[in-house]
Amino acid sequence: MNVYTTDKIRNIVLLGHGGAGKTSLAEACAYLAGLTSRMGKVSDGNTISDYGKEEQKRQFSISTSLIPLEWEGVKINILDTPGYFDFVGEVEEAVSAADAAIIVVSGKSGVEVGTEKAWEICEKYKLPRMVFVTDMDVDNASYRQVVEDMTEKYGKRMAPFHLPIRENEKFVGYINVIAETANRWQGKEVVACEIPDYNKANLQICRDTLMEAVAETSEEFMDRYFSGDTFSEAEIRAAIRTNVLDGSIVPMSMGSNVLCQGVYTLLDDIVKYFPSPENREMAGVNLKTNEIFQADYDFAKAKSAYIFKTIVDPFIGKYSMIKVCSGVLKSDDMMYNQEKDVEEKIGKIYVLQGNKPIEVPELHAGDIGALAKITAARTGNTLSTKATPIRFGKAEISTPYTYKRYFVPNKADVDKASSTLQKMTHEDQTLKIVNDSENRQMLIYGMGDQHLDIVVSRLMNEYKVAIELQTPKIAFRETIKKTSDVEYKYKKQSGGHGQYGHVKMRFSPLGDVEKAYEFTQEVVGGSVPKNFFPAVEKGLQESVVRGPLAAYPVVGIKAVLYDGSYHPVDSSEMAFKTATVQAFKKGVMEAGPILMEPIASLKVTVPDKYTGDVMGDLNKRRGRVLGMNPVAGGKQVIEADIPMMGLFGYCTDLRSMTGGRGDYAYEFARYEQAPSDIQEKEVAARAAKVAENSAE
Repeated sequence: MNVYTTDKIRNIVLLGHGGAGKTSLAEACAYLAGLTSRMGKVSDGNTISDYGKEEQKRQFSISTSLIPLEWEGVKINILDTPGYFDFVGEVEEAVSAADAAIIVVSGKSGVEVGTEKAWEICEKYKLPRMVFVTDMDVDNASYRQVVEDMTEKYGKRMAPFHLPIRENEKFVGYINVIAETANRWQGKEVVACEIPDYNKANLQICRDTLMEAVAETSEEFMDRYFSGDTFSEAEIRAAIRTNVLDGSIVPMSMGSNVLCQGVYTLLDDIVKYFPSPENREMAGVNLKTNEIFQADYDFAKAKSAYIFKTIVDPFIGKYSMIKVCSGVLKSDDMMYNQEKDVEEKIGKIYVLQGNKPIEVPELHAGDIGALAKITAARTGNTLSTKATPIRFGKAEISTPYTYKRYFVPNKADVDKASSTLQKMTHEDQTLKIVNDSENRQMLIYGMGDQHLDIVVSRLMNEYKVAIELQTPKIAFRETIKKTSDVEYKYKKQSGGHGQYGHVKMRFSPLGDVEKAYEFTQEVVGGSVPKNFFPAVEKGLQESVVRGPLAAYPVVGIKAVLYDGSYHPVDSSEMAFKTATVQAFKKGVMEAGPILMEPIASLKVTVPDKYTGDVMGDLNKRRGRVLGMNPVAGGKQVIEADIPMMGLFGYCTDLRSMTGGRGDYAYEFARYEQAPSDIQEKEVAARAAKVAENSAE
C-alpha cells in the first residue's frame, strides 16, 4: 500500500444499530476499491472485517476492525464497529481514532435505538457525520420514512443528497439533488436518464432544504438567496463541505450493499465532504515542560502516536493499533512510552486489512496503522520521543456493571485461565477480572450477559480453556442487636501439662459497622493475668472472620473481658484463645445475631416514557426510589438505593423494558439489616452446606 500524506487521509467510523448493514457496507467499499475480487457476505462468514471465529459463528461484529482502502488518490481508513450494546467499548475506541462518522440505517427497519446511540456518540465527540440508508433493494424499504424520522428527531440539518428511483417495487436508480441529474443502473453500468415526474415534487422539497442550508453559510449567500439568485454547483459543494465539517449539515444518501449500488457515490462523498485529519484538533501535554502540546496532526512536529486499540489473537499475535498524532512514524524508530517508562524500537509498521497485516515503510500524521510486539504497550498509552515526551488524554470507555462468578472445573487449567483472561482484558477494556478474596470467589465483569457468554465461548474455542459462570455470592455481614453475658471454661487433661482457660465476657453492639470489633478488658484482682489479654484478642480476631450465624464476616461488636480464672501450670495462650473463640460463638448467638446486606446507590438514565416501568421494577427488587432529575434529551435520572442482590440480571431486564435506551451505574453505599426472609434463607443454606460437608 502507498504512503499517504495527511491531507490525503480520511478516517471514517461506521456506526449504527446491530444488523443495519455496517459490515456489508464496508465489504462493498472494499470490493469497489479493488481489495477483493468478489464480495463476501456476513451470512457466509467470509467478510474482511468479521474475521473472528465467534463473529463468523454468530454473524455479527464483536470487535472493531480496520479496512484501509485507496480511492481516487485518497486513503480511506474505514473502522467497522459492532452495533450491539455489549460491545460499546469497541465503538468508543474506534470513535477516538475517527475524524468523521457514517451512521448506517436500514431502510427496512428504519431509525432504531442503535441509530440514536450513534448520533449521541457523534454529538459527544463533535464528529462530522453522514447518514447512509441501506437495504434499498428490499421491497418494503422506505428512504423517505428514514429522512422524515431523522428530520423530526434532529431538525432541519438532515440534507438528502440522493433520492431513489423505484419502479415496480424495484430500486433502479438515483437522483443527485445537488446536480439535479438522474442515473439508472444497467448491469454494472450507470447510465444518465431523465428525472421521472413522480420524483420531481420530492426533489424540489430536498433541493429547497439544501439551498436554505447553503444560504445560511454566509451573509452574501443569504442576500443572493433572498434576491432569487441561484448558486453554482461548485458554490453549493464548497458551502456544504464547510457545513458538514461543523455538523450543521448532515448529508443523507442511500444504496444497496448487497448489489453494491450507491456505494460508489458514497466513497466520492467521503473524499469530497469529510475532513482530513489536518482539519481536526489534537492536543496533549508535553511532560517535560508541562505545557499544552498542540499536535493537530502536523507532520512537522515531534513524533507522537496514540494507541487506541489492542488486538490479542492466538493466531495473528498482538498488535497495538495506533493513530499518528504528529510527525512521521518510520520503521525502526525508537519510541518512548512515558506511562510504562520504557523506550522500545518499534520495528516494522503495518496497516491491517481485517486480520491481514500489510507492511508499510512509514505513517504520516493522521494515519492509522498497527505495531507488532510492543510488549509494554496498552490501550490508551501514548508513544512519543524521549526528547519530547507527550501524553494524550485517554478515550472514555464505559464501565462494566454486569458481573458473574467464574470457576475453572479442571484444576490443571486454573493458571492458564487466569493468564488468558488477563490477556483478554488488554484487548477489551470493558472486561474486568476481580479477585473477591473475602468471599473466596473470582468475579468477571462485562457490559452484559451476551458479552460474558462470548468471553466464555472464545476461551473455549481459541484457547481451549473451559470456565463456568455462576451467580456470585453476596458479601453479607453479621452483627448483633442485643447484649449478652457469657462465660466459657476450656479444660483439657491428657497426662502431663493440661490446658486451662476461663473467660467471662460481655458482647454488645458497637454502633459502627465499619469496624469489625473493639476489645476492652475490665479484669480486677488479676483473675486473668495481663499476659493472656493478647491471646483473648487473638481469639476475637480469628472469630470475626467467619461468624457463627452463616459464616460471614462479623462487624460492629464490642467485646469486654471482665473476669475469668487461670491455672498457674495448665493455663496457656492457646487455652485462652480457644476459650475466647467458644465464648464468642455463644455470645453472638445469644445477642440477637442479624445479617447485614450490601446496599448500592443506583442511577438509572431512561427516556421519560419509561420512568413508570423502571420504578415499578425497582420496587420489585426491594429498591427505594430517592428521586428523579431531568437531563438533556428528554431523559430522567432515577436515583435509588437497592440491595446488591437486586442487581442480578438488571442489565438485561432494563434493556428489554426500555428497548435498549436505558443506562445504569451503581456503587456500593453501605450495609443495612437484611429482611428476615432473606436471613432465614441464608442461614438455612449455610446449615445445609455444613451438613453436606460433615456427611462427606
